[in-house]
Amino acid sequence: MTDTALPDENTSRTANGTGRRIPYRVFTDPEYHAREQEKIFQGEAWSFVALEAEVPEAGDFKSTFIGETPVIVTRAADGAVHVVVNRCAHRGALVCRELRGNRPNLECVYHQWAYDLAGNLIGVPFRRGLKGQGGMPGDFDMKQHGLKQLRVGIVGGLVFASFSQSVVPLNDFLGPLVVEHIERIMHKPIKVLGDQRQYVHGNWKLYAENTRDPYHASLLHLFHNTFGLYRSTQTGKALMDSEKRHSLLYSIAASNDDAADKQAYGDSRTFDTEFKLQDMSLLKGRQEFDDGITLVILAVFPNLVLQQIQNTLAVRQIVPKGQEAFELVWTHFGYADDDAEMQAIRRKQTNLIGPAGLISMEDGEAVEIVQNAIVGEQQATSFIAMGGGRAEDADHLVTEGAIVGFWDSYEKLVGFGTAR
Repeated sequence: MTDTALPDENTSRTANGTGRRIPYRVFTDPEYHAREQEKIFQGEAWSFVALEAEVPEAGDFKSTFIGETPVIVTRAADGAVHVVVNRCAHRGALVCRELRGNRPNLECVYHQWAYDLAGNLIGVPFRRGLKGQGGMPGDFDMKQHGLKQLRVGIVGGLVFASFSQSVVPLNDFLGPLVVEHIERIMHKPIKVLGDQRQYVHGNWKLYAENTRDPYHASLLHLFHNTFGLYRSTQTGKALMDSEKRHSLLYSIAASNDDAADKQAYGDSRTFDTEFKLQDMSLLKGRQEFDDGITLVILAVFPNLVLQQIQNTLAVRQIVPKGQEAFELVWTHFGYADDDAEMQAIRRKQTNLIGPAGLISMEDGEAVEIVQNAIVGEQQATSFIAMGGGRAEDADHLVTEGAIVGFWDSYEKLVGFGTAR
């Protein structure tokens, strides 16, 4: 992959400088997709790969992806967490084909090349030949043929990895705002409750936009608005790190005022408080945080969302599958010291999120209806201007500023070609 510019696209600001136009081609063109793999997922960035709690014991492993590159997260005998590329140094086969498990070493099924949990090559069958015949060349050095080892960083029990040796330290990449809010949620030991997997037929960047977008949340998600879990009228903020690549959206449901909210939404179809649930226990939870925040969507560039919605806690990992699809992996967790009541609350509230969630199912559909409409579109652009159209923090929830920040960061890494 060379550094030649991608085709020119209209990514200019609007005439008065207060909006962002993104070419739809960026969601469908294989050139962009290939450039992203090089410049983002294998470039100067840290990608989320696991919760430490997913590999708690020596020998535990988890197979996953960074972009489209398969990787393995392991816990070695000394307690260290390692991340290696899941590709045998011999002929390129997947070494680990299971999602997770426990074993003393990693072994490729094709020719049984074996590696320790840090990725070092420790065994090659018939390396010295048989009966004086065959075998590897005399200068074959086991140390030069291990699995590719990535840099690893951990914050609050979240494991990140990077292909780059020059990327800034993880804490600097995340910035104080993101680190603070990771540690807010991950403030004590957690227990993994399980995974959900969702295959979405749309470009991964459409979901990156979605998770930085408080504007849609009370319009698309009728359940949010109807039952007061999230409304644009609530007290809340949309914030970014200093580089504008990560986004924090939060709201406080205690600020609901049904009468005032109804007036604000006017005749919108999204506001109808007459609907009831036959089982209202779904909405009954417990206050967990002293700050009163009931919804947090922390979008970490490029592939992580850390969420708190009521009492549901989860990470969402975005895994691109070509330029027109991605897999979304939801890993739900609670705290290790949750009592029986809180465990039941968390299990019931998982109905709010995930592929069929009463809130989240619309996001996948929204991504797909955009993707379906822009296929083959070479010239048109989106228009992002709500809240001023600049990458600026907001002390309200009617803004697209964090989406602009995402695209500004994307342009620095990948480029759009020359604006016109």
